[in-house]
Amino acid sequence: MRSAHVTRRGPVGWGAHPLQKLQCLGFLVTLALDLPFRLKVRGPHKTPVNNPVGSPAFGEVARDPMTCFLVILSCQSHLHKGVHRTHIGATMRSEPTNATGNATAVTSTLQTTSVPTSCHTLSYEESRVVLVAVYSVVCMLGLPANCLTAWLTLLQVLQRNVLAVYLFCLSLCELLYISTMPLWIIYIQNQHKWSLGQQACKVTAYIFFCNIYTSILLLCCISCDRYMAVVYALESRGHRHQRTAVTISACVVILVGLVNYPVFDMKVEDSFCFEPLGIDSRIAGYYYLRFTFGFAVPLGVLAFTNHQIFRSIKLSDSLSAAQKNKVKRSAIAVVTIFLVCFAPYHVVLLIKAASFSFYEGDRDAVCDFENRLYTVSTVFLCLSTVNSVADPIIYVLATDHSRQEVCRIHTGWKKWSTKTDVTYLKDSEETHSPTALMNAYTFPSTVHLPGSQPVELGSLGSAGETA
Repeated sequence: MRSAHVTRRGPVGWGAHPLQKLQCLGFLVTLALDLPFRLKVRGPHKTPVNNPVGSPAFGEVARDPMTCFLVILSCQSHLHKGVHRTHIGATMRSEPTNATGNATAVTSTLQTTSVPTSCHTLSYEESRVVLVAVYSVVCMLGLPANCLTAWLTLLQVLQRNVLAVYLFCLSLCELLYISTMPLWIIYIQNQHKWSLGQQACKVTAYIFFCNIYTSILLLCCISCDRYMAVVYALESRGHRHQRTAVTISACVVILVGLVNYPVFDMKVEDSFCFEPLGIDSRIAGYYYLRFTFGFAVPLGVLAFTNHQIFRSIKLSDSLSAAQKNKVKRSAIAVVTIFLVCFAPYHVVLLIKAASFSFYEGDRDAVCDFENRLYTVSTVFLCLSTVNSVADPIIYVLATDHSRQEVCRIHTGWKKWSTKTDVTYLKDSEETHSPTALMNAYTFPSTVHLPGSQPVELGSLGSAGETA
């Protein structure tokens, strides 16, 4: 039985009519002759200057004639309609290249979205020592400081203190963040190689960014509460309640958590954990928002409230000059620490967003700029963690009441320790006396003497002593 004749077609576009073959061959010859003059390719893995689409794969495709030939054969509709040759780059995505720089495979898949990719030419060694040192110091100092702050503020919360609610929430936030700091130290020591999985990376980064902005907003709440208590002491007496402070703190935590929740939807590379990405318009807009509402507005709130507090105290006749100077130094310290910890990092965010607007989305230029800013950016981001040590000292440990409470705890500890040592010494002396040693020995069973009734060992000792 004769088999049915089957016409085997080549790739799409190498088709049923000879005219299409001539079109493909003519286009290939034209492309081969014209590309060296039309495409000024700047080197391996670079975007051609005359590529209107901006596809990074087009330069690699253009340098391989066989790849160009396969591309042309796969674009029947484009060839038949006479689409301009540079539109090929918009419909192609190249795979990794070999050692000679030529494409090894081509996947003709439409790229509907532009996803920023990492700038891989980053230098990690320049900032490694500084980052590890700062994170280690913050971890060693911040852990006991925030634990003590949490204990002292909890005592004040139990005494119905309103301001202590914000301070207690702030200390818990700092403790949660400090608990993740050893993971960052390990990550930096391993040359920025994350080995704990993507989910752990996202959780750690989520806690990190939530801590920054939760701390900032809670600092604003603390300043506003102090402002109301000092400037409007009589008017606010019946309006400041712990329930209100708890509600505001909960709203701050929920708001910051929802804003940073998209961290869990971001794609993270296997070996990296939230390294800088090539900026697009969405990320640039996000940077502008973080600078405005995460830094500039809170800075204005802190500056205004602390200035009004100092002004109100200065006009008071019931305080001495030393007390007024102390309030002044405290207000200056609050604003200064905020600027030192958070201003550098947010200024870098603003510069990154402005650079994207300046370079008009040129990925190569933005990536080069990102590489130059990488070390400065990571050091400034690390500097923001110093706030975890500074806040307990300024707001709690530096106050007279807290120092008195710490002294009381220390005195009580010394008394308890001394009493324990004396009791232990007395017990030790009694234990080492001959009578105590003899009475200390016990046997679980009775001793049977020959020709007598069973008696206990203690009775033997007493009888011997009596004789």
